[in-house]
Amino acid sequence: MDEKRLLPLLIDMQGREVVIFGGGKVGERKALMFSKYCKTTVVSKEFTEKLLIAQDSSGKDGFLYLHQVSGSLSDSAISMCLKNAFIAVTATSNLELNDRITYIAHSMGVAVNEVNGVGDVVIPSIIERGDVHICISTLGKSPALSKYTRIQIESVITPAYAQMSRLQAEMRDILKQKVPEQTKRVEILWKILDDNSIWDAISKSYDDAYKKALKYIDVV
Repeated sequence: MDEKRLLPLLIDMQGREVVIFGGGKVGERKALMFSKYCKTTVVSKEFTEKLLIAQDSSGKDGFLYLHQVSGSLSDSAISMCLKNAFIAVTATSNLELNDRITYIAHSMGVAVNEVNGVGDVVIPSIIERGDVHICISTLGKSPALSKYTRIQIESVITPAYAQMSRLQAEMRDILKQKVPEQTKRVEILWKILDDNSIWDAISKSYDDAYKKALKYIDVV
């Protein structure tokens, strides 16, 4: 088998659907993550309590749907579940069924996230700080190391980064109006990033940090 060429990407999930086969703990974890971004359907005979609660709390306009099935899934039933899918997730405890779902999904042009291997889509550990997104992956080879790395990075990339991202965006908009030279704008933005007093202020008061950052522009 050819080695996979996995390219890290951020993809707009607006209007897309993810179908997860398996309502156990693994399916639960995947569903709670995907349902933050797009319509997510979990296909299973049974569901964890967290999935049942999450579906009830999502309301009529929510992104999480539970599709309960009885008996074994036929190929036609799997195809029907995948008719609108962008990504399929194989999270059942039946490896043969997972392989059959993967085969059918591929025949329909649907990308697959394989829980027990490296599929077409690998889900990284994610750190979100506002507009700052950091994704960590070992390409499915060591989930524990991915989690450990995420914990280490979280101690450095604090929640203040979310506010700094907002501040940089606002300063950048102002600079575009006042400073025509792109190199000069970059220089000022870096000075703001390197100013420890702004980082100290931003953790306590965004307004104070904004005023401190504005001084770099007022002297232009």
